[in-house]
Amino acid sequence: MSLPLDSRFLEPDIETAPREEIEALQEARILELVPYAWENSAFYRELWGNAGITPSDIKSLRDFKDLVPTFEKADTQAFRDRTGDPFGGLLCIPFEDLDSCTATSGTTGDPELIAEAWDVVPPLPLVTARDLWEVGLRPGDRVLMPAGSFRNFWDEYFGLMGLVPIFVDAWIGQGKSVLRAIEKYRPSYMQLHLQAILEFERLEDDHDLRALFSSMKGVAFAGQPMGQVLARKVRDEWGLEVFKYTSAGDTGTAWEHREHDGFTLWEDTVLPECLEPDSNTTVADGHVGELVATDIDNVAAPLIRYRSGDLVRLTKEPAPSGRTHARQWVVGRKGEETVVAGRAIVVGDVWAAVEELPELSDGMFQVIRHSPRMDKLRLRVGYAPERTTDLAELERRLASHLDTRLHVPCELELVTVDDLLSRTSSVAKFPRMVKA
Repeated sequence: MSLPLDSRFLEPDIETAPREEIEALQEARILELVPYAWENSAFYRELWGNAGITPSDIKSLRDFKDLVPTFEKADTQAFRDRTGDPFGGLLCIPFEDLDSCTATSGTTGDPELIAEAWDVVPPLPLVTARDLWEVGLRPGDRVLMPAGSFRNFWDEYFGLMGLVPIFVDAWIGQGKSVLRAIEKYRPSYMQLHLQAILEFERLEDDHDLRALFSSMKGVAFAGQPMGQVLARKVRDEWGLEVFKYTSAGDTGTAWEHREHDGFTLWEDTVLPECLEPDSNTTVADGHVGELVATDIDNVAAPLIRYRSGDLVRLTKEPAPSGRTHARQWVVGRKGEETVVAGRAIVVGDVWAAVEELPELSDGMFQVIRHSPRMDKLRLRVGYAPERTTDLAELERRLASHLDTRLHVPCELELVTVDDLLSRTSSVAKFPRMVKA
């Protein structure tokens, strides 16, 4: 394929397809997917059979949305625990036909297996091609390539894109090595994670980060929201344009584009719905609901009407860029609200208050929640030692600040940022809500 180097769109016919064309494609794939899953997945046969549904009942996209039951992670976990099937009954092909098996990050529990079947490039890298083109990457550009295979191998994919991978150990504790690689090879792109940003922040007094990062067309960031204070530092002081991405209901990823106005869901790979969290009712376009996702490009272990637990605003109105696929804005997670002394508190409320103090501007904290209702808000907060002179005074100041902002009693535990990061069980995400 001859790549349109001067075009904003990698695949303009798909990216700007009319809504009726997108929905016709989705319907065709759904009508193939339902009998396929019924025949090959023990989980779906059981789930749909218990609901009195068979493939012959599904004759349209409308039938699919009205009749096929939704499910959540706990349902496949229960199937796995009951049957011993590590894939929770979702696997639709023989195990020996799998090309790879990766895993989720395990932020909220044990990692879940992701079964993959592919020909040339693994599915997760492949689905990001349009997004990385939007970042500005073009054949010949160098990209910083973390060594490892957490979500499969990316080197073959980068090679097919005409990109030059620079392999470097970019994991936790390698900040200086990463900066040396950037200075030597001048890459156009890298994947950032929170720990790397915090390491770069500690090194900024000894390095001109804006000059070092000047070769970057953009950087990717995912795994969790980025606080406003840290985002301003990365953008305004370091000169980096950050393209955030998030989960497309565990079916893939959804990326920000240049306008940074929502995360694009490629609807030729996923059928997104936005439903009331406790019912099958579709919420109005642009209103908050739970993202329910269906894989329409996954033959190995498709998720079909999967309740992601993500609360989003979703619109199918065209984006300013001219792209016509759905966009979402992540509001939070279902069940994250905590009632403290009769007042509803969400993670975002705490975040906005914590990051306002200079010693805590990294926005590192955890809500310790043993129950949805508590008498006190228990917080574990990470401080930067290099910016902290009097820990006791900081604790008093934070307590007063939280009382003013949140109007609830708080119980605080202050630890260093490094100590806080060391307590997480996930290699890719930092959990904001924990039980202890």
